[in-house]
Amino acid sequence: MKEKNRPVLEIGSHLELKIEKMAHEGQGIGKVGEFTVFVEGAITGEKCIAKINKIKKDYAIAEAIQILEPSKERCSPPCKYISQCGGCDLQHLTYEGQLRFKTLKVSDSLRRIGHINAEVLDTIGMEQPWYYRNKSQYPVGLQNGKPIIGFYKKRSHDIVDLDNCMIQHPIANSIMLAAKEWIKEYNISVYDETKHEGLLRHVGARVGFNSKEVMVILTVNGRKIPFTDKLIEMLKGRILGFKSLILNVNTQKTNIIMGKENILLYGEPNIFEYLCDTKLQISPVSFFQVNSIQAEVLYSKVMEYANIGKDETVIDVYCGTGTITLLLAKRAKKAYGIEIVSQAVEDAKVNAAINNIENTEFIKGAAEKILPEMAKAGIRPDVIVTDPPRSGCEQKALEAIVEISPKRIVYVSCNPATLARDLRYLEDNGYITQKVQPIDMFPQTSHVECVTLMSKVEK
Repeated sequence: MKEKNRPVLEIGSHLELKIEKMAHEGQGIGKVGEFTVFVEGAITGEKCIAKINKIKKDYAIAEAIQILEPSKERCSPPCKYISQCGGCDLQHLTYEGQLRFKTLKVSDSLRRIGHINAEVLDTIGMEQPWYYRNKSQYPVGLQNGKPIIGFYKKRSHDIVDLDNCMIQHPIANSIMLAAKEWIKEYNISVYDETKHEGLLRHVGARVGFNSKEVMVILTVNGRKIPFTDKLIEMLKGRILGFKSLILNVNTQKTNIIMGKENILLYGEPNIFEYLCDTKLQISPVSFFQVNSIQAEVLYSKVMEYANIGKDETVIDVYCGTGTITLLLAKRAKKAYGIEIVSQAVEDAKVNAAINNIENTEFIKGAAEKILPEMAKAGIRPDVIVTDPPRSGCEQKALEAIVEISPKRIVYVSCNPATLARDLRYLEDNGYITQKVQPIDMFPQTSHVECVTLMSKVEK
C-alpha cells in the first residue's frame, strides 16, 4: 500500500518547488503536498527545479539544479570547489543573509525545542568572513593511483583535490601545497582507509593569527615516516613563523582524525597565541576556537554577561585549556576550571603560569562529580560559565549546577538544539533566560555559536 500523504517520487526525478523556509543545516525546504523535500543550494522564497537524490519514509533530499525565481539574497559563490566540497554550505547566500539565517535558526530552536521566548539578538558577524580558520586538517588519499589532498565531498569520504580553501588561513593553504609537493616528489606512502594500509592520513596546521607562530602536524598510520627532513627544509623556506613539526600517531581503523601520541620532529612541542591580552599555549590536540578574530568577540561577550566582581567567585565548567577561566580570573576573587581531559587541564595550568594568574584552580574530572564536592567544601560560586561540546551538558552536570545555585549562568554553545534543551531544564529549575547573543564563528557554513545569560529567579 502507498503510505498516506507520500507522493510518488523516484531517485533522479526533477520537480518544481517553492522554498518555504530554510532548515537548520542550510537546505531549502519545499513541499509536495504534505511531504517535505530538503533542497541543497536553495534559499527561502525561491522557486527552483530540484533533482531528487534520496528518498526516506518522511522526507526526500534533493539538490537545486535550476533557480527559476532567485532570492535577492542569492549570490555567486566565489569558491571554485563549491559544487564538490562539503565544507561550506552557505556560500550561495549573501553574508547579510547568512547572519539573518543564523539569528532565525537560534530563535526557532529556542522556541520549538525549548519553548524559550528570550530575546535573541542579531548575530554578530565578521568584517572579512574569509580565510579565518586557525586550525586545518586536510585528509590525504589516492585517486587513480595518484596522491591527492583536500577536503571531503558532502556526506562522503571521497576527497576533493584542492589548491586553495577560502576559509582556511592562507598559511594553512601554503602548507597543504608544500605537503602535496613533498608527497609526490618523495613518493610518500598515502593511507587507504578502506584497506587500512599506507602511512600519511592527514596534514594539519595550527596558525597563531596574532602570534604568527605555525605548527604542522602529520597524522600517520605508524610511528615514523620517511623524508621528513626534506619536508622540514621546504617548510622552513616557505612558511613564515614555522615553529613546529609534529608526528601524530594514529594506527587505529577509525574516522577519528588524531591519535593520542605525538612525536616532536622539529622545533617546539607547542606554539602560542594571544587573545584578549592573554598568552595561550596551543598543543597539537588542544581545544582552541578555530576563529581567532571572533573568539575575542565571544570572550568579550562572556565577560560582559558574567559581570563578575572583584569579590566574587566563578566556576568555568568544561573549561578546556582555560581561556575563559583565565579571563574571568582577571576580574574575580577566585576562578575555578573543571575539565575531564587530562592534557587540557595541564595546558590550562601552564597558561595560568605564563600569564602570572594565581587566583585560579583547575580540577580534572566530570562536572557532575566535581561540583557537588565543591559545594560540600563550602565553595558557592556567584557565576557559573559552561561551554560544553555539541552534545550539550550532561544531565547530571545540569543537576549539579542547579544544586550549587549560582546567581548567574553564562552558557556558551555551538549547537542551538542542545542549548534549547538545556535552557529548558534550567528554566524549569529556577532560572530565567535573559538574552541570547549569536556570534558567527563559522562564516559560509550553517554553524553558529551563542552566548546566553541566565539569572536565578528570586523567590
